Amino acid sequence: MLESYSVAFWGILTIVLTVIVQSLVAAQSKASQPGAIPGKIDESLSHSSFVFRSNRTFANSLENLTVMLGASFLAILVGVDALWAGIVIWVMAISRVIHMILYYAISTEKNPSPRSYFYLIAVLANIVLLGLCGWAIA
Repeated sequence: MLESYSVAFWGILTIVLTVIVQSLVAAQSKASQPGAIPGKIDESLSHSSFVFRSNRTFANSLENLTVMLGASFLAILVGVDALWAGIVIWVMAISRVIHMILYYAISTEKNPSPRSYFYLIAVLANIVLLGLCGWAIA
């Protein structure tokens, strides 16, 4: 099983490593602020602040991580075709990396912003993967 799902496992590893990077970037950016208080972000911050954007990027990934990992491992456990599982998981992983880069780089209150499209691609990939899980179970 490890060998047949290796593409999927590398995608899962990429997703988890992305969240760790986001955590470190968010913690470092916040801690570098004068008078930083652990666990508290200045409520007056908005998209013009990298501290805000890095913390929102990390929080957004945490909000999506449970479904991503749950769908990924369920797909492997129920025997979704390894190639398709790997492709869909990599679509999620790459979309989350691009979302992160765009959120770090672009300061905008505009909705939808360019990062929104990559958020949506990752959500759609999750839905596809869950659909493949349902198909494999049936």
